[in-house]
Amino acid sequence: MDIGKIQEDLKRLVPSGTIKSHESLKDHVFTKIGGRADILAAPSTYEEIQAIVTYAAENGITLTILGNGSNVIIRDGGIRGIVLQTPGLSGIHSEGNLVIAQCGAQIIDTSRFALERKLTGLEFACGIPGTVGGALYMNAGAYGGEVADVLQSALAIDKTGAMVKLEGDDLKWGYRKSVFSSGDYLILEARFALKEGNYEEIKAGMDKLTEMRESKQPLEYPSCGSVFKRPPGRFAGQLIQESGLQGTRIGGAEVSKKHAGFIINADNATASDYIGLIQHVRETVKGHFGVELETEVEIIGEEL
Repeated sequence: MDIGKIQEDLKRLVPSGTIKSHESLKDHVFTKIGGRADILAAPSTYEEIQAIVTYAAENGITLTILGNGSNVIIRDGGIRGIVLQTPGLSGIHSEGNLVIAQCGAQIIDTSRFALERKLTGLEFACGIPGTVGGALYMNAGAYGGEVADVLQSALAIDKTGAMVKLEGDDLKWGYRKSVFSSGDYLILEARFALKEGNYEEIKAGMDKLTEMRESKQPLEYPSCGSVFKRPPGRFAGQLIQESGLQGTRIGGAEVSKKHAGFIINADNATASDYIGLIQHVRETVKGHFGVELETEVEIIGEEL
């Protein structure tokens, strides 16, 4: 693969975005770990995203969507092909009780936008550290709410580069998954159907959730957020805590002493440290309780 040629081709196709080669991904993910991307592309229009998707498809180049890297572990060998980020697509606006947010907008910012317009329904998202695109991809949720509860429709691009609108049964919601989890679509924007509410009541609810999050989660360290999905009828963090794993380390990765469901980058961890600790936690919990923990975090990229 001629990385130099791909970079020059994409610079022509993406005139208002940025294209970088051999870019370290450590500063592009919340865990602060991971290798390099062959090509890192950050478009700023839907048309530029279409151009990248079409170019990758026509030339047989692997395309990876990264978002803002809040729920992902990138292996130490990095990512081959093109990595597409969406921070340049962060617009949010409203039409009556609809809030329309582009894929690169922060879901936290979207919930705050709704608050300012006295719209209720997105309070649960006030502490989720990810983009709107990432939130749709995994049907993000917290404190009893999830994206599936409020999403009316989404605009996306399919593998051929064509724009499509998805709504209703098309979205295939599940626990921490959606139709987008298949990788067949790249999300462009979301339309959230909210309800009129009282500003003070909405704000009070968001303040309470923020306080709960800050008091219980190890936000002072780099991490990928909650590592494991909630097993049926149980809590992953409780199982990990009762297995005596809090404070356990492999290299620089550590099971948080503050919240057992988090693995933090305590001291210059590598992806291998993280992945090794995840596997150790899964094996230990299964040995104690017979429960097979399923990861919520996405693990992508190549081994060294």
